[in-house]
Amino acid sequence: MFAGFASYQQEGMPRAEHVLGLFESARPEDPRPRQAIEQARVWVRGEVRMMQARAAGGHAMGAARDLRGAARHAAYAAGQAAVVAHVAAHELGAAAYAIKAARAAAPKDESEAAGRLECQWQRDQLPRAIRELVLDDQRLRNDICWSVFDC
Repeated sequence: MFAGFASYQQEGMPRAEHVLGLFESARPEDPRPRQAIEQARVWVRGEVRMMQARAAGGHAMGAARDLRGAARHAAYAAGQAAVVAHVAAHELGAAAYAIKAARAAAPKDESEAAGRLECQWQRDQLPRAIRELVLDDQRLRNDICWSVFDC
């Protein structure tokens, strides 16, 4: 385990939360994605078992099932943040879905620019201790993450 693992574990949460409003505007009565992010934070603090956080993440992704576009991607971002918080190598899922949500929420001719802005915002949030690790991970796995980390 590397020194910045606790910081790395938490990276998906702010990324997912940053676009959560895109889901909540479509489904204001559905708390599952927000609950998933909170359960991931509670797990990082050691207050619940990982299986509880993972279950909440699964419910968040279930909330996305019948949606399309930005709301769907935002719910998936929240779900990913909770489901894989225990595996640093899977952390990019929440970030990639958040970028996809930002792209989908923008007018078609502004989609790519919106995705780059979200990607850059995410990078600006990275703690110094793990910044290079995450950026290397993005470069290595950009192709399997819909090439959303080209920012």
